[in-house]
Amino acid sequence: MRRRAIVGGGLALGVLAAGGGFAACWLNLSGSTASQSALSVDEAHRAARAGSITLTDIRRPDEWARTGIPYGAVPLDMRDPAFARDLLAQVNGARDAPVALICARGVRSRRLAEALAEAGFTNVLDVPEGMMGSGAGPGWLGAGLPVRAP
Repeated sequence: MRRRAIVGGGLALGVLAAGGGFAACWLNLSGSTASQSALSVDEAHRAARAGSITLTDIRRPDEWARTGIPYGAVPLDMRDPAFARDLLAQVNGARDAPVALICARGVRSRRLAEALAEAGFTNVLDVPEGMMGSGAGPGWLGAGLPVRAP
């Protein structure tokens, strides 16, 4: 089950997952490829290095510990009730700043991109390959891109 909450006058977006239903959705079996609102892992890496996007690793801390965090990415746990506030702080309050989201296999990032768009963010990109790979491609790790320790 996934819930979105906009709290008070500010934006506090929490996306919560519970039960096995969400876990079963972790595999991105859609085979989708990059589109206007998506970046390949190579594109995300280049853009993050150039400073043209804020690449955000939305996975859990235990996932960061297992695989590392994509080099150039900001780790923000999407389950944190302060996620949207913290993301806004990363982009100096500019809801139109380009933000790219990466998770394990592209499912959570796609859903969170949709939720952020509903919350007023206008330039949210998805990295559908994720860290582990999906139907969209080999993923950050499979492409041999650099990671850093959490």
